[in-house]
Amino acid sequence: MPPARPHLVAAAAAAVLLILLPVHLGLATAQGFRGFSYLLNCGAASPITDGRGLRWDPDGNYVSAGTPGAVSLPDLIDPTLATLRSFPLRHGAKFCYELPVDRNRRYLVRPTFFYGALFASSSAPPPPVFDLIVDGTFWTAVNTTDDARAGAASSYEGVFPASGRNMSFCLGVNPDYTDASPFISALQVIQLDDSVYNATDFPTSAMGLIARTKFGSTGGIERYPNDSFDRYWQPFPDNKHAVSSTQNVTSADFWNLPPPDVFNTAFVAEQDAPLVLQWPPVALQNDSYYVSLYFADTLPDNSRTFDVYINDYLFFKDLNVTSAGLSVFATQWILSGLTTIILKPASPSALPPLINAGEVFGLFPVGRLTYARDVLALESIKKNLQNIPEDWNGDPCMPSGYSWTGVTCDEGSKIRVISLNFSSMGLSGFLSPDIAKLTALTNISFAHNRLGGSIPNLSNLRNLQRLHLQENQLSGSVPETLGTINTLLEIFLQYNNLNGTVPENLLNKTGLTYANVILGRSDCIHVI
Repeated sequence: MPPARPHLVAAAAAAVLLILLPVHLGLATAQGFRGFSYLLNCGAASPITDGRGLRWDPDGNYVSAGTPGAVSLPDLIDPTLATLRSFPLRHGAKFCYELPVDRNRRYLVRPTFFYGALFASSSAPPPPVFDLIVDGTFWTAVNTTDDARAGAASSYEGVFPASGRNMSFCLGVNPDYTDASPFISALQVIQLDDSVYNATDFPTSAMGLIARTKFGSTGGIERYPNDSFDRYWQPFPDNKHAVSSTQNVTSADFWNLPPPDVFNTAFVAEQDAPLVLQWPPVALQNDSYYVSLYFADTLPDNSRTFDVYINDYLFFKDLNVTSAGLSVFATQWILSGLTTIILKPASPSALPPLINAGEVFGLFPVGRLTYARDVLALESIKKNLQNIPEDWNGDPCMPSGYSWTGVTCDEGSKIRVISLNFSSMGLSGFLSPDIAKLTALTNISFAHNRLGGSIPNLSNLRNLQRLHLQENQLSGSVPETLGTINTLLEIFLQYNNLNGTVPENLLNKTGLTYANVILGRSDCIHVI
């Protein structure tokens, strides 16, 4: 059954609750976007300006992986589609953009993918299929095949809460999909006002756009500068029911801040007949959805009353629509299959019902994140190493199946890092003392690398069973603190530049089944 009665947001009521937000410095602030907002032209070497006057910056400052590339197409209209960034085909890896954000704010995230020129001939391989991930949350799988065949770009849009000072947007290489490298053409991350979609429980949920429509419009997509957040309002023509008018609806009077122009077109029912509309135009899986509908009377200083049904369930009764406009929304409305919206006049003599615009979002749970202290410790380890894997960005453990290369995690009540296996990765640098803050670790291996410096104090690692540091360039003495770790079963330190003697508490340690230590290059001590 559908949830309880949806919410009515009339212009006058919304205006009272609207909060004026402070403006923070961000990439796109000067262009009209508020707060930390980003327009990234992926793979580009220099900034470009599009036909709307928006500046798109190169993405290189926000991503450490991937190879820039160019797309050649004579009829290319959008300059942001002329370049792309492709990422390695490494199953189970995720490649992330790291973007500074305002904590506890929400952001519209829109990646765009253009593969059309690469798929121009029938002999070309199909486009890759890959996952989108925001922080620790799996969002959706990207499949651009249909758009690529038509020579069109594919865009995905979601709204996500910022859980920290950085937001990571990642492309994940899923081994269950095609064997082709993921890519991206453009990325927008735009901070939304606190009022926009504010009825959603963002600490636990995120939103994925299904449809955003301007009914009765025959023009192009409504977007920035008419929409202050560059949301795309797709036209939905219908010669039988379409009506155009010029309204004086004030966008600021609505929580979701729709562009005023969406109220200048509408679908209007015939007199004494309901308006039946199949929308959104795709079948939906059985789940909860955010639904927002927008109305404004096409006649000045006028009003009309009608009932709104969705799939034969009453969505709102006796909705009184004036020329000032209003919106009705439900935060968790159950939809399944093809959706039908029915607007029924309140009485035979009433003015026919109408609708101007609508939005539908799918809701999905925000993923869990790795224990914050473990994340900070790994970031410190990462800063002290060189030649690190390209996928050491984003959340170290989440979502499941996309942990950093060499990192194993336990997804218990807290998501903890339990093993580091960085053997033979070509790493250089030194071991950060903060490795001892990963207190759930059971195994550490940095074997067969080029690490220098000393072995840090690991006595806080009360669960550590195996320590493999052999064949590096470590110097100094073997720490006596290693002998205080009662759980240790193996210590491999051979072929380093260690000196001094093996601590007595390590030599006499019970339960240590095997330790192999070379001091310098010749003094070999076996402890059994």
